[in-house]
Amino acid sequence: MKICNVCHKISGTDQDHLDCTQKLRVELEDGEFKSKITENLELSQNSQDLGVEVKAILEHLSREKDQDE
Repeated sequence: MKICNVCHKISGTDQDHLDCTQKLRVELEDGEFKSKITENLELSQNSQDLGVEVKAILEHLSREKDQDE
């Protein structure tokens, strides 16, 4: 038995909980996706081709990224 490094609860095995490690992996991937989304879509070059809703979402994510830094 050991303490899980993610949730800090007792683990019945000698490893972290599987769901905790998967959740951590997804959160890290999500953070990387948010930081790269505007570059992947080349927002500055083709912003006229995007719908109003998509523009609003991307601007919101860009503001979140700027605030995190």
